[in-house]
Amino acid sequence: MALADLLQQDAIFPALRVNSKKQLLQELAGKAAKLTGHSEREIFDVILQRERLGSTGVGHGIAIPHGKLVNLPKIVGIFARLEAPIDFEALDDEPVDLIFMLLAPEGAGADHLKALSRIARVLRDQDLVAKLRATDSATAIYAFLNEEQASNAA
Repeated sequence: MALADLLQQDAIFPALRVNSKKQLLQELAGKAAKLTGHSEREIFDVILQRERLGSTGVGHGIAIPHGKLVNLPKIVGIFARLEAPIDFEALDDEPVDLIFMLLAPEGAGADHLKALSRIARVLRDQDLVAKLRATDSATAIYAFLNEEQASNAA
C-alpha cells in the first residue's frame, strides 16, 4: 500500500500551530471535514473515541490518530508537522510534533490495518523523520514521503 494512495498533497499541513492534544484533534478534524465531506464533529468524535482506548502517540514524537467513518468512500490520510511539540500522552511520554491521521471506511478492516502498519513502518525511518522535521514545505514533505515509498519498492 503506497502512501500516495492515502495522502494527497492538499492534506499536508507543514506548520500547524496548536497548544494541546484536544486542539490538535479539533484542527485535524476540521481539515479532514473539508477533504471528506463528513462533519468536523463526527470526525472529532471518532478520533477522540479511539484516543480514549489508549493514546495513538507511538513514541519518538510521532502520533497516528485514526478512526473509521460510515460512508467514507476510501481511506484518507492527513499529515501535520507542528510548529512546537505538544503533550499527546504518548507511550514514551515524549511530546509529539509529527502526526499522520488516518480515516477509513467503516468496513475497511484489513486495509485499515495495512495502512496503519505502512504508516508506522515509514515513520520508523529516522532519516526520513529528520527530513520531515527540518522542512515546513508541504511539497517537500509530500516528496519525502513518496520518495521513501519508491526506495522501499525498489
